[in-house]
Amino acid sequence: MEKECPVEIGVVFEGERVRRDDMYVELGGIKVPNKAELVRCKSVDEVEDGKVIIKGLDIKDMEEGSQHPFGILVEVAGEQVEPDLEAVIERRIHDFSNYVEGFMHVNQRYDIWCRLSKKSYQKGLDSFRYLGEALTRLFKAELPIIEKMQVTFMTDEADVKPFMEEAKKIYEARDARARALSDDDVEEFYGCVLCQSFAPTHVCVITPDRISLCGAINWFDGRAAARVDPKGPNFRVEKGELLDKENFEYSGINEVVKEKSLGENERFWLHTMFGYPHTSCGCFEAIAFFIPEVEGIGIAHRNYQGETVIGVPFVTLATQTGGGKQLDGFLGIAIEYMRSPKFFQTDGGWDRIVWMPQSIKEQVKDAIPENLYDKIATEEITTSINELKQFLQDNDHPVVKLWTAKKEEPGEVMEAEELEVIPVGAGGGLGGVRIILKNARIHADKMIIRRK
Repeated sequence: MEKECPVEIGVVFEGERVRRDDMYVELGGIKVPNKAELVRCKSVDEVEDGKVIIKGLDIKDMEEGSQHPFGILVEVAGEQVEPDLEAVIERRIHDFSNYVEGFMHVNQRYDIWCRLSKKSYQKGLDSFRYLGEALTRLFKAELPIIEKMQVTFMTDEADVKPFMEEAKKIYEARDARARALSDDDVEEFYGCVLCQSFAPTHVCVITPDRISLCGAINWFDGRAAARVDPKGPNFRVEKGELLDKENFEYSGINEVVKEKSLGENERFWLHTMFGYPHTSCGCFEAIAFFIPEVEGIGIAHRNYQGETVIGVPFVTLATQTGGGKQLDGFLGIAIEYMRSPKFFQTDGGWDRIVWMPQSIKEQVKDAIPENLYDKIATEEITTSINELKQFLQDNDHPVVKLWTAKKEEPGEVMEAEELEVIPVGAGGGLGGVRIILKNARIHADKMIIRRK
């Protein structure tokens, strides 16, 4: 007879963080190169309902404080289960894993990062079997279309690496399908509030030209999720009236953002990082950050562990960016968004991108205009602002043309009637927040300045 799960399971534990000092074991994460999660739809005779397979070390075989490669394969079957739902079900792994007391799951796809607390391990949560059984019960309760489900956990490098490589091919096929559509081709967008357990005021707006920040939910996925689970975290967003062509502001989006953020945010400009930018959660794949010294935008992704060109690592940028706040000049994005025709279109698109890690530059090479590829710096070229400026000048990057515009002295207040100042309190920035509005440069200690 199978033993009951030794820890509690419920929504009350969603959003629980397991800090390093409280951690028994870590699975995936920034320092582990191989990790992934994937959902595959199967025929009913291919799935053994409730089965949990463990390939590699089980939790009880792991040393306290150790880190491991990690793969989660969920196979589902049912008369109404179809491939269009794979990404939808996959994203809910994050949701339901966090219902397990003492188990933390953040990020998605090939970026998953999980931790088990010492307290839950001491209570008896010493096997992935408990986690697999919990996921099966939760999925079947929330999504009755799933008739059968089995879960495989992998912790051996020999299993996880090829699994991740295959999973990436499947992710790419899903994303490629959505690239054929544009925002103008559809009558509705979709929203996601799955990350509100970590970022209570964050609302993700998903359009054909703007995939979710986590990179896991495209427009087709959002549509499928809203249809199969109308009361779930994914929902239809009426486009409404296009209020501002330049900033891609829609009345329907504003209404939903105000409602779902409980009035914290009221407006979104879809394809810009200034003014009223999209909020950021914490599961974003990358962060775009403005570099006022060169009037350009830098990008760093989650797996980049070095310092960025502004002197701080990704983890510091993430602390500044996440939490569901609108912050000029810092914005979480998905890697796939960099392939969008509307990628930061309001801000100048690729003409404003000046720095990114070499690995990401190679990953999105197909999306970078050919004449710009060699003009974008990487960490292999420099992590110094002064050297970056010289590099951009030597390579005639498009942002150099912006340098001839009048520059305000540090601390000078811009004369503009359309500005408002919003205090954010102590500790709100990276040693003094650099606040930006459009092409201008403004420095402030503890305030946000944005358009009214």
